[in-house]
Amino acid sequence: MTRPLPSGVPGPGARGDLADVMRQVARGDKHAFTTLYDALAPLVFGIVLRVVRDRAQTEEVTQEVMIDLWRQAARYEPAAGSVTTWAATIAHRRAVDRVRSAQAASDRERAQAAREHATAFDEVAEQVETRLESERVRRCLRGLTELQRQAVTLAYYRGLTYRQVAQSLQTPLPTVKTRMRDGLIRLRDCMGVPS
Repeated sequence: MTRPLPSGVPGPGARGDLADVMRQVARGDKHAFTTLYDALAPLVFGIVLRVVRDRAQTEEVTQEVMIDLWRQAARYEPAAGSVTTWAATIAHRRAVDRVRSAQAASDRERAQAAREHATAFDEVAEQVETRLESERVRRCLRGLTELQRQAVTLAYYRGLTYRQVAQSLQTPLPTVKTRMRDGLIRLRDCMGVPS
């Protein structure tokens, strides 16, 4: 028992007819293209819809396939197969390309979201690390002598020069330089920084 073909799909006797229509389309005959469009658009639409599964995108891809048939009409070779088979192959390829493109876009969006999420996590981790590091510096500063702590604090947290530190602490400049050097060595050792 043979099933009837969907409307708009040419039967076996129309193979030669569509090949003739395709030759006319290849010569730029717009009326022939209208005939080709009417004969193949339902078939193309059905193939694309089964792959893409979205009606709006299916309509776009169907239009692209029909334009491809218009542009590539001169490349059609009857010996390679029927016009219907050729159109179905182009439709299937275009539909698969659309699905792959949509999947790639979705993958890119997911990857970007993951990167943004990782960045936010890294910012939190960095803040925690900075806090821990600050606490360690404060603990190590408490291990310095009073003059070392004051000199280092004035120089590194206030941005004062050696001379300004000496004036601020009312201490001779060579003493301030020595205390700062000794204090920095003790800080380095306390924090475990290699020399």
